[in-house]
Amino acid sequence: MEEKKQSKTDPKNQDDSKLVTLAIHTFEKAQILKSMLENAGIPVVLTNVNQLIPSVSAGVRVKINQADLVRALDIIEETDWGKEEVYKELNYIDRYKDANTKQDRYVLIPVDFGVYTAKIIKLGFYFAYRRQMKVRILHAYFSPFFSVAPMAIGDVAGYQSGRELNIRREYEKATRKMEKLKEDIEAQLKAGSLPSVPYEMVLKDGVPEEVILSYSKLLTPELIIMGTRGKSNHNEDLIGSVAAEIIDSSRVPVLVVPEEVPVDDLALIKNVGVATSFDKRDLVLFDRMMSLMGPLNPRYCMFNISRSEENWGDMELQAMTSYHKQHYPDKEITFTRLEDGDFNEALQKFVEKEKIEFIVVNTYRRNLFARFFNPAMARRMLFHAGTPLLVMHSRSWR
Repeated sequence: MEEKKQSKTDPKNQDDSKLVTLAIHTFEKAQILKSMLENAGIPVVLTNVNQLIPSVSAGVRVKINQADLVRALDIIEETDWGKEEVYKELNYIDRYKDANTKQDRYVLIPVDFGVYTAKIIKLGFYFAYRRQMKVRILHAYFSPFFSVAPMAIGDVAGYQSGRELNIRREYEKATRKMEKLKEDIEAQLKAGSLPSVPYEMVLKDGVPEEVILSYSKLLTPELIIMGTRGKSNHNEDLIGSVAAEIIDSSRVPVLVVPEEVPVDDLALIKNVGVATSFDKRDLVLFDRMMSLMGPLNPRYCMFNISRSEENWGDMELQAMTSYHKQHYPDKEITFTRLEDGDFNEALQKFVEKEKIEFIVVNTYRRNLFARFFNPAMARRMLFHAGTPLLVMHSRSWR
C-alpha cells in the first residue's frame, strides 16, 4: 500500500512544471542528498544541468515535488547538510568508485581567471610535459545552496525561481570563462607556445578552498600550482586567502607563483633555496622534493630556519654535506648560514646574494610554517623578489 502511494508522488511521474530544483551539486553530493531525502520519504530526481559544454564537468540538478520543498528545506537545515559526517560519506563513495581504476599522475591547476592564470598554466604544462603527467585545470564557482532565512509558504515559489535563476547565471558565467580559457589553451597548443600535454577542464560548485582540498584528497595530484599577487601589489595579503588555506591544509606539494615571475618553465631556474632546521624529517622531505624536481638541474642552496648555534654546528654541516654528496653525487648542493638579526632581512639578503629564484620550505612543524608566513611582513619579504615558493608536507595523501 505504501509503495502505491509512493509511486503517485514520484517526481519521475510528474510534469516538469510541478517539479522544483532544490540544489545543483556535483554528482556525488547530489547522490548523497538524494539518499538523505528519500530516507525521509521525499522522492528525488537527478538531472544533468551541463548543456552548454559537454566536455566540462559540472553539476547535477536535484529535483523534488513542489509540495515537498518546505519539508526538504527543513530536513536540510535540521541535519546540517555539509557537516563532516556527510563529507566522510562522500569520500568513502568516491574512493570506492575509483578503487578499481589506476589513478593518472597529474598536476592540478586551480584557476580564478586572475592576471596570473596564463603564467601558472604555462608552468603547469611544462612541469607535466617533462614528467609525462597530465594536467587538470579546476575552477570552483560559488552559488548559494539554500536560504536559512524564514519564509512564508506563499513566498517559496518566488524565492525558488529567483534563486534558481541566480544559480544558473553563476554557472553560465563560469562556463563561459572556462570555455574561453580552453580556447586560449588550444590556440597556444596549435601555435607551439605550450607543450602538448593531455589536459582536462573541471568545473565545480562550491567554496574554492573546500573544492580544491576535497578534489585533491580524492584524486591526489603530484603537485598543486596556484598563482598569487606579488610585490607590485601593496596589499598585505600577498599570498591570498585561498592559496594560504591550501598551503596550510593540503597534504600535497603546493607551488605558489607570484604574478611577476619572469620564467614560464621551471627548467630555466638556476638557483633554488631550500629551508632546513637539521631535523631528520628534512632529509625525507628533501628526497621527495628532489624526486618532484626530477629532470631539473639547478644549484640547491640550503639555508637555516633555526638561528641557534647548537643546531648549526660544524659537525651538523659536515654530516649533512656528506649525506647529500653520497645520495645526490651529480647535484650541486651548498649551505649558507643566514646573518644574525632580523630574520626577514637576513632572508632577503640571502635571496639577493645567491640569486635565488625559487624557495622550498617544509611544513612538518606548525611553527616552521608560521615563521615564514606570519605576520604579514614575512610574506612581504618572502615575495619581495617575486620568488616562487614550493611547500612540501610531511603528511602526504599519497
